[in-house]
Amino acid sequence: MSKTSKRLKLHGFNNLTKSLSFNIYDICYTDSDEQRAAYIAYIDEAYNAERLTGILTDVANIIGANILNIAREDYEPQGASVTMLIAEEHAPDQSLTNSATPGPLPDAVVAHLDKSHITVHTYPESHPHNGISTFRADIDVSTCGLISPLKALNYLIHALESDIVIMDYRVRGFTRDVRGRKHFIDHNISSIQNYLSRDTKNRYQMMDVNVYQENLFHTKMVVNRFELDDYLFCVDVEELSDKEYKRIQRLVRREMMEIFYGRNLNRDIEGWNGKRG
Repeated sequence: MSKTSKRLKLHGFNNLTKSLSFNIYDICYTDSDEQRAAYIAYIDEAYNAERLTGILTDVANIIGANILNIAREDYEPQGASVTMLIAEEHAPDQSLTNSATPGPLPDAVVAHLDKSHITVHTYPESHPHNGISTFRADIDVSTCGLISPLKALNYLIHALESDIVIMDYRVRGFTRDVRGRKHFIDHNISSIQNYLSRDTKNRYQMMDVNVYQENLFHTKMVVNRFELDDYLFCVDVEELSDKEYKRIQRLVRREMMEIFYGRNLNRDIEGWNGKRG
């Protein structure tokens, strides 16, 4: 709804389910078994179940949810999962909004939620033949009621800084107004990008694939600035010859574009200024 429109008067609870699912990817060049093992160990430590629980707790605070139950696990040899059940938190006299604006910091908004959940699963991965290691986190935030889980998106992107972000947002079910008319969505939305802050938009290139009549919204993002030093592990960029620099640069850029476009590519991809500086 726009800011000037009247608030929808519902018959009973808002039964719409709003689900945000997104993947984040981190990419690193690891040329040896030792580098690959060190990268996976770093990822397992940096994104262990305890830290992920803290991040999801912050998300629950942003959207005003009570945490009912937490299940978490660190896996062997790698990876972690956290599932959090959340319930409605009543806050009288608070103004709720699902307007298409960037979400706030924690403690700045309160929402009404019920029968909802937040989950995260991590997938560290490497391959000995191409020298590339990757880390993927799958995050799902599902809410009922007025507020949209997109309000937590800015926080999550900043908490899990990544090279590529692929997001899906869907509104399911319906709710009824006091006259009995069904409403299959309760807010205007043209793109997930409307919920992203300016600094996030400036950092990424973005592409949308939306199916408005089905209330399906898809956005994917890739960092728009490429510096090879950000993708090396246990190696300093100054140690590389020009030939090695260009070879590794091609490998990393290719990996990023294949993940972004979701297919294997036969040719090198140009898209960043690859000059050594």
